[in-house]
Amino acid sequence: RARRQAAHAGQQRGAGRQADRRMSQSEAALQARVEELEKAVAERDQRIRDLEREVPQGLGNRKTGRLALNTHTMQQEDGEKVLEWPAHKVRETFFKFFEEKCGHTFWRSSPVVPHNDPTLLFTNAGMNQFKPLFLGQCDPSLEMAKLKRAHNTQKCIRAGGKHNDLEDVGKDVYHHTFFEMLGNWSFGDYFKKEAIDFAWELLTQVYKLPEERLYVTYFQGNDGVPADDEAKQLWLRYLPESRVLPFDAKDNFWEMGDTGPCGPCSEVHFDRIGGRDAASLVNMDDPDVLEIWNLVFIQFNRKPDSSLERLPACHVDTGMGFERLTSTLQNVNSNYDTDIFTPLFRAIEGFSDVGPYQGRVGKADEGNVDMAYRVVADHIRTLSFAIADGAYPNKDGRGYVLRRVLRRAVRYGQDVLKMPSGSFAKLVAVLVRNMKDTFPELGEKEKEIYEVILDEEETFARTLQRGIERFTKEVSKLKESGETKVPASLTFFLYEAMGFPFDLTELMAEEHGLEVSREDFEARLQQHVEKSRNARKAGGDDEPQGIRKLEAKETAYLEDTAKLVPTEHSQVYTWHEDV
Repeated sequence: RARRQAAHAGQQRGAGRQADRRMSQSEAALQARVEELEKAVAERDQRIRDLEREVPQGLGNRKTGRLALNTHTMQQEDGEKVLEWPAHKVRETFFKFFEEKCGHTFWRSSPVVPHNDPTLLFTNAGMNQFKPLFLGQCDPSLEMAKLKRAHNTQKCIRAGGKHNDLEDVGKDVYHHTFFEMLGNWSFGDYFKKEAIDFAWELLTQVYKLPEERLYVTYFQGNDGVPADDEAKQLWLRYLPESRVLPFDAKDNFWEMGDTGPCGPCSEVHFDRIGGRDAASLVNMDDPDVLEIWNLVFIQFNRKPDSSLERLPACHVDTGMGFERLTSTLQNVNSNYDTDIFTPLFRAIEGFSDVGPYQGRVGKADEGNVDMAYRVVADHIRTLSFAIADGAYPNKDGRGYVLRRVLRRAVRYGQDVLKMPSGSFAKLVAVLVRNMKDTFPELGEKEKEIYEVILDEEETFARTLQRGIERFTKEVSKLKESGETKVPASLTFFLYEAMGFPFDLTELMAEEHGLEVSREDFEARLQQHVEKSRNARKAGGDDEPQGIRKLEAKETAYLEDTAKLVPTEHSQVYTWHEDV
């Protein structure tokens, strides 16, 4: 019995060990399966993130037309066409070249709102934040004072002030109000030779642009400033004299503003077509022969009396339009055909009912549809970056410029593209997904940007349609009477009563073949300003002291959000009756 019991116990222990082994094997298999599933989920999530960079939320299942990019710039990879030079690679290649090859320090872009520079409405060039270094006025205790060589991509806005591209955006395929400026700088370190050598190497050996399609310019001298023969001779080491071209101060003497650092410059131009002599097309606003890089040799400071004084040390300030460079490397004919803009165009198409963007301009662009695409895509960039950097649409200074930008975009979006109210603000999410890795401030301020734009968009939408209807009615009367000019009384009424910026009225008039006088409008506006100012000083009836006149945005808020009912004032007209 003892032997049988011992044998039975042994069998049980053996079975237990087998069960343990089976359990261990099962657990191992289960763990392997879990890891396999986790890996699959991670791959799926990564794929979703990749798709989100291209497809805006809410449009994933909607069929949208894709722009036909030039297939020469694409390569086949896993059945999908991939750009050889996507925008992020263009930017990172520039950074890597100047940091690793040329010993430059990366210096983050300054805000587009120059809060500490009263001479600028917006940051319009990469060198703005380095003015103290160029002028020899930088505080030695600051980190910036240690810089000898720097590079970055600078956020720039050109809308208002001396550099203003607002009126041109949309009409062609290369103007923008917001753009990036790739730049490299020398602060009293290297000068013309090194700057030219760096530019030639990056363009021809790194980006592989064909040398035979490059042209350069130099300052020919005027107004007492000698020609920049040094730059000319340096370029002749790389190019024949027929492609090293002289130009006057208008094109080849760079100035940031009415005052400040300045000097002669050399521009690099690229012929998109090739196989021809395009020298006569340089600086002629030909979209196929475009400037891609400007090398500024800062030697002077422009004083308030317009005279020039030599700076304590010579500096280099270069600026290469990121959007133009990207279009060149992707071998497309427009900045708007690059992957910088195509995600926005797909989103806009999803919100509208007018079909995909086709890149048309002028008379070929029936109904100004493609112009509207460009306006909306450009302006959402300008507004998003400005708000992220602390500027907001309002009625004063740069805020008024931003309000004009927003209302111009909303008008084109709703009136031309038939986008519903609120859809313009939704483009913020698309922009942030594509730009936040380079500019993290967009991601940090995304909610605020969206809310500010949405509030302004909805406020303007309330008056937009009424304004268009009023304008159309008045225009019909003008045409019936044979008039060819919109009176200032109408343009001012739309501005004051309905919040229409003058340029919106101007655009609508242009579409109807009518003229509008900006001078007459501004004279009427000045009269209104003076009248209001005098009334405030005198405590007159127009605007009594201590009483604030609410704008449309504020009264709309009281009605829609605070749910306040407007005062019933009809009884003031029946004063003679008992109530």
